[in-house]
Amino acid sequence: MQPQIRDERRDDATAVLGVVREAFGDEGDAVASIWSALRPLGLVRTSLVAEVAGRVVGHVGVSACWLDARRELVDVLVLSPLAVLPAHQRSGTGTALLAAAVERAGALGAPALFLEGSPDYYGSRGFEHASPLGFAPASVRTPDRAFQVARLAALQDWMTGRLVYPDVWWRHDAAGLRDPVLAQLEEFLGRSS
Repeated sequence: MQPQIRDERRDDATAVLGVVREAFGDEGDAVASIWSALRPLGLVRTSLVAEVAGRVVGHVGVSACWLDARRELVDVLVLSPLAVLPAHQRSGTGTALLAAAVERAGALGAPALFLEGSPDYYGSRGFEHASPLGFAPASVRTPDRAFQVARLAALQDWMTGRLVYPDVWWRHDAAGLRDPVLAQLEEFLGRSS
């Protein structure tokens, strides 16, 4: 059954956090904590859910960040988290949520949507390796190939530079990865390129 993608409603909050916790396993509480912290700060720009038979089975969140371009600070967006219940993974739910998030980001007039994630997964779904396009990740701990961007219609040539995360990402130590996970991922990505 294909999921219905729709805006998150207030009564979805508990289900969304449950999906995030379950989808991210051992890291679920940390990811849910970051998502919970974004809303009261006014940083959430889009929160979409995937619903099957009246049950929330997936979620994608898009929040505000900036691009430190030479000319001026540019409002851009960051996609995180993308979460699908394990029983609904590999069913197209994540792909549908991702497509809806990119479409919404463009409709909001954002020039770019950034993320840190698998180049294999996101690369086949409209995201590109950001560094060769003139973008730099917010943290040097972000594996280069994992730094991805979806360039949107509002992007102009001068809009390049370093991504700047709001403080909430730093308070949760959620920009990039810490060793030994960073070293292991860099080694894996180096072998798979």
